[in-house]
Amino acid sequence: MMNDTLMRISGLHKKFGDLHVLKGVDLEVKKGDRIAIIGGSGSGKSTMLRCLNFMEIPTLGKIEIDGELIGKEYPNARSEEERIRYSESSLCAVRKKVGMVFQQFNLFPHMTVLENVMEGLIQVKGQSKDQARETSLKQLKKVGLLEKQDVYPSRLSGGQQQRVAIARALAMEPEILLFDEPTSSLDPELVGEVLNVINELADEGRTMLLVTHELGFAYHFANKVIFFADGVLHEVGTPEEVLKHPQKERTQDFIQRFTAFHF
Repeated sequence: MMNDTLMRISGLHKKFGDLHVLKGVDLEVKKGDRIAIIGGSGSGKSTMLRCLNFMEIPTLGKIEIDGELIGKEYPNARSEEERIRYSESSLCAVRKKVGMVFQQFNLFPHMTVLENVMEGLIQVKGQSKDQARETSLKQLKKVGLLEKQDVYPSRLSGGQQQRVAIARALAMEPEILLFDEPTSSLDPELVGEVLNVINELADEGRTMLLVTHELGFAYHFANKVIFFADGVLHEVGTPEEVLKHPQKERTQDFIQRFTAFHF
């Protein structure tokens, strides 16, 4: 690659029947970017993340990773919606590069913490059990849960479960990490432990996109903030620009509703 752009999103649309959720998103993600995505419920934030690792297939638009278009383009397709088609093998390759941490932890209840982290390495990456175990223990140590390796998820707090989910994503060695409101289902006293892990990953220079309502955290974490509204990037800038001095009225109204936080 000639530049440090890891992902380029061009004209991204997503429709669910008549519901038009994403309406032409353009975004460039550079290596080491820490992008905080804020906005009201239903604005399209989570849908965009799900399109970026192809849990949802885009209706229109292009996503490039490392300068390569995901999917195959058919210029003579009958409609714009059919112009890019995706094979399962190409989507599998994307999911190795783009890791996702969900709002709900999505851990397998019948597997121990260690087995949860190992599963993707064995099933998707084809690693041996010994190799997967070694990688997984390293990531559990990173998130401070090495001593919980033989425990089942039901015996963990929500914060611990989310840290296991982060370890699972890290074990796959993704180039980009997506976080979809990773603290929104946690009790307030558990939020800090998850945000601390995310901060440590930022300090390592990892490329991350984070959908969050924690605006104070977003201010300190991000080098770029996006305010999402009605399926478009309504305002984009530095944390200082978007969170402290928003230019657009809609962004100002949204920020003012969070009167309880301080920078």
